[in-house]
Amino acid sequence: MALIRTTLLPLKESVLFPSMITPFVFQDELYIKPFTESLESDLSLGFVAMKDSGVREPTFKDLHAIGTTGRVLHYSGDEKNQLRVIVEGKQRFRLRKILEDTPYLVGEAELINESGKPNLITEALTQSINALFKVCLSFGAPLSEEVVRLIGNVERPGKLADLMATYLANDVAEQQDILETMDPGERLKKVFLLLSKEVQSLQIKAKIQLEVAKEIGKSQKDFMLRQQMKVIQRELGEDDTHLDDVKELKERIKASGMPEKIGETAQKELARLERMNPASAEYTVSRTYLDYLTSIPWARRTEDSLDINNAQAILDEDHHGLEKVKERILEFLAVRKLNESMKGPILCFAGPPGVGKTSLGMSIARATGRKFVRMSLGGIKDEAEIRGHRRTYVGAMPGRIIQELRRAETNNPVLMLDEVDKLGNDFRGDPASALLEVLDPEQNHSFKDHYLDVPFDLSSVMFITTANLLHAIPAPLRDRMEVVQISGYTEEEKVKIALEHLVPKQKRENGLGREEITFDEGAVQTLIRDYTREAGVRNLEREIGSVFRKCAKALAQKGECPRLVDEAAVRLLLGPPKFHATAIDATGKPGVACGLAWTETGGEIIFIEARTMKGRSGLLLTGSLGDVMKESAQAALSYLRSNAERLGLDPAFYDEHDVHIHVPQGSIPKDGPSAGITILVALVSMLNNIPARQTVAMTGELTLSGEVLPVGGIKEKVLAALRHGTKEIILPWRNREDLSEIQPEQLASLKIMLAKDVEDVLSYVFKGTNRELEDSIRSVDA
Repeated sequence: MALIRTTLLPLKESVLFPSMITPFVFQDELYIKPFTESLESDLSLGFVAMKDSGVREPTFKDLHAIGTTGRVLHYSGDEKNQLRVIVEGKQRFRLRKILEDTPYLVGEAELINESGKPNLITEALTQSINALFKVCLSFGAPLSEEVVRLIGNVERPGKLADLMATYLANDVAEQQDILETMDPGERLKKVFLLLSKEVQSLQIKAKIQLEVAKEIGKSQKDFMLRQQMKVIQRELGEDDTHLDDVKELKERIKASGMPEKIGETAQKELARLERMNPASAEYTVSRTYLDYLTSIPWARRTEDSLDINNAQAILDEDHHGLEKVKERILEFLAVRKLNESMKGPILCFAGPPGVGKTSLGMSIARATGRKFVRMSLGGIKDEAEIRGHRRTYVGAMPGRIIQELRRAETNNPVLMLDEVDKLGNDFRGDPASALLEVLDPEQNHSFKDHYLDVPFDLSSVMFITTANLLHAIPAPLRDRMEVVQISGYTEEEKVKIALEHLVPKQKRENGLGREEITFDEGAVQTLIRDYTREAGVRNLEREIGSVFRKCAKALAQKGECPRLVDEAAVRLLLGPPKFHATAIDATGKPGVACGLAWTETGGEIIFIEARTMKGRSGLLLTGSLGDVMKESAQAALSYLRSNAERLGLDPAFYDEHDVHIHVPQGSIPKDGPSAGITILVALVSMLNNIPARQTVAMTGELTLSGEVLPVGGIKEKVLAALRHGTKEIILPWRNREDLSEIQPEQLASLKIMLAKDVEDVLSYVFKGTNRELEDSIRSVDA
């Protein structure tokens, strides 16, 4: 084992191999000073690679263990304090420790003698490496003739491996790995793998260059042929396709009626197109842009039908009821008749599913003589769906607004934006925010689509949006629209709609238009009461269709079918009822009260149950309740505890008992303050063990002082009471004006009690049930 003392020169981005002559340029004192002093003292130089080239002052742990001693063949300095050195590698060494670290590194190293003798394996590897090397040269490996000659004359396997690693390994880590491999055979294997990768890389590069050269040659050839074709066509007096396109676009720009400034933009783009090579990708982009720009209805519009009586007849023919909506459309036509420059209205039809919001838009278009365009917004999350993509993107196109207007071929259609409350948003933007400009009459006269990048006037468009839930629409967007509430239908209205519209439609669609099949009123009422439970008529139409399908099946199989569809036929064809009236049965027990609720599908009745059990002042709330409804329950319980004596209750009832309030149908989320008085009635009924009157349903918010505050959705809740057969309802006194929205014939079948405070509610609900409780309530009232 030969130990030497050597001056260490750390290498940042290179590795020195034995027998290799390598140039270095040093400009750091870390290298210059030890180099010059070692030459003067004749101390050996050790070149060792650094593990991290970013280290300024390396220590033993920052250096690789294996390095190479070197002999300086030539060196020179220049005016920039740079030292240029040519070094010949001599022998591998293993660095054992650092002897001195100032003013430069001096270490103790163990010289390593190369082991291993040539054998059949090394000879085979040498031949394979030489063959691969020739392949590298055939693909144009960047090596000088001198290096090629040098490699060809090497006979020792280890030296051949070191030489190949010096000139072909691009990564310092790969070179260091080969340097640290002592056995020549193993070193040749690593070089063989390295050389194989290099051959593959050169093959891929050669293939790519060949394909690029072919494409360039083809493009040049195509260009020359087109230029020759142009000359030939010019001599023959013929025009090429490119010139035909330009000529056609010029005519379309003139005929489009676009504003002057937009016309100037189109002419500039056309002049640019004229100078382009039709084979270029940019030509297609520009051509498509001009095609969109000239096909948009800048000046094309339909004349409004301003005959109000005719419009009234069309609306009545298509839809039963919906008087408020029809009145608003007739008002628009009247104002439009007096003021031709008025802007198009922006309406929002809000209501439960199946009440005819979308079909109403089609009727409005027919009544006004405009074209109808429907655009579904449900699930849209990308702002570009509204505003379009900029032309810099591949496959860019205008937004849906411009595309629908282009299809309509008129700039004043009825444009229905369906399901506006179902818009989403993500990292691609917020479509609801993009609609703010579209649905603002003060801004949409200059709507700018990202793709077109020119303003378009949307003020003549009649925008109609539809929604099930208003609270799901962002407030700024909701503020821009005139909301028209469309409530559910009563049973009488559903019967008329079914007999006048749904039955004839389903009969025709199921191939029974020529058959004498009659639907009587009792059959429709059975379908409404026992087979559907909805605010609209969508499921009713579906059940009518199901009846007709079964009739069609019987006609196809047996040659005959029922000619009269009555209540018995409906039950026979559709089977057992899907829904059952539960209002009267459920409220016949103490601790149960019937309430009225509003949902996105219209009004519904809900039952609230209350029970006590042994415990310590706990309040348990179940039934998938929201925070507001939980607070209503807490307020009702607090009111009872604070007024227990006056209501004839044991003031200590809560000290040794837990109270459990449950709202059935726990899978359905419930929230809102309108169940306050219903919860209170359930608690009073439970604590007095007296059932509330079975025919009463109620709604209203409760305060701690006992007041009954107004709530929303009164019309929907009243219709729900009618639908479920409830004959008496309690509403807040301050909601009395909301009853004007309900038809008089509907109100005539109901007994409505308007309550100002809790005493009004309790005295009405428990009237005639218990004399002692009535006296307590009267004393509270007094």
